[in-house]
Amino acid sequence: MTSPNGSIGSPLANAIGYGCWHVARLLVARGARVDELWQAAAMGMLSRVEELLAAGATADDINHAFWQACHGGQRRAAERLLNAGADLDYSPGYVSGETAAESLAGLDTRRQTMVTWLGERAGTPAAEG
Repeated sequence: MTSPNGSIGSPLANAIGYGCWHVARLLVARGARVDELWQAAAMGMLSRVEELLAAGATADDINHAFWQACHGGQRRAAERLLNAGADLDYSPGYVSGETAAESLAGLDTRRQTMVTWLGERAGTPAAEG
């Protein structure tokens, strides 16, 4: 499950990148390795996030992982990464300037708590969903 076959890379990277959370969880359950901080954060795998942070993460790694945690609705992972120095205004180059808070615009019920939480930290009103 580690060979890059998709547009993002591995099947796990593709599932996470395209927000296919059930597929991503199934891949991990079937043995896919979570070797990237952004993948662990998006999946809410806090112990793996801690391991990867301890192994040495750049500011860009932390920012990207924070964005992905928010995109995945993983508040605890997002909080941990924010405490590690993540930038609230970071935007990965592939999303046209979309910040973590803006990535939550297509809300589902799991993401509303993330919108409220990020709004409180950024000093902006929470989006209605």
